[in-house]
Amino acid sequence: METTFVLVHSPSVGPSTWAPVAESLERRGRAVVVPDLTGIAAGGPPYWPRVVAAVRDAVVRDAGPAAPLVLVAHSNAGFFVPVIKEGLGERVVACVFADAHIPPPSGLVRIAEEGFLPFLRGLAGPDGVLPRWTDWWDEEDVAPMLPDPAVRARVTAEQPRLPLAYYTQSVPVPAGWDEVRCSCLWFGPPYDGVAGEAARRGWPVTRLPGLHLHQLVEPEAVTDALLRSSRKS
Repeated sequence: METTFVLVHSPSVGPSTWAPVAESLERRGRAVVVPDLTGIAAGGPPYWPRVVAAVRDAVVRDAGPAAPLVLVAHSNAGFFVPVIKEGLGERVVACVFADAHIPPPSGLVRIAEEGFLPFLRGLAGPDGVLPRWTDWWDEEDVAPMLPDPAVRARVTAEQPRLPLAYYTQSVPVPAGWDEVRCSCLWFGPPYDGVAGEAARRGWPVTRLPGLHLHQLVEPEAVTDALLRSSRKS
């Protein structure tokens, strides 16, 4: 049975960051689900159960009832892969980390590293809410990631403003989550260490040079890499 690709965007941005790759996969006859995680901060912590629920609901709604699933996570969505996989059960046959953080084999993992928290605290308003992700950075950093004005407008408009508590939350990591095929698609810095960790775990690592939102710039090349990484071409 043909697999369904579940493209999970970082909750810091929105589902349109995967839209060009989803369209490319569909043109090639592949089934795709792109869950929308932009509402996961509503109602306060804990946030990770809403991530799991949003992905599971999208899969139930949009995927075949028995289709094997390939989870593809971008950026900090990688931290949620173990709990998403647990929520979807044995249907998950592969996990691809596309310029995404890799959780430990088990235990707990926090979304933001301790050294990054002072930067985030400096951005947060009196209500503890952060600006949109693209507003964290200088224009010289953002513009190369989003060179197409229409794409940039769409990505910018759908970004949620997340609370600081989203980044300080601890997410459980069920043991055994990485017993399925796992691989890493690496665009570039600052994910060099992540790619190195994937290699140390014996995972295939594919280098596709680009910036952090490279799936918006070269969707066909990213699609090719995903098909190879999932081993279901």
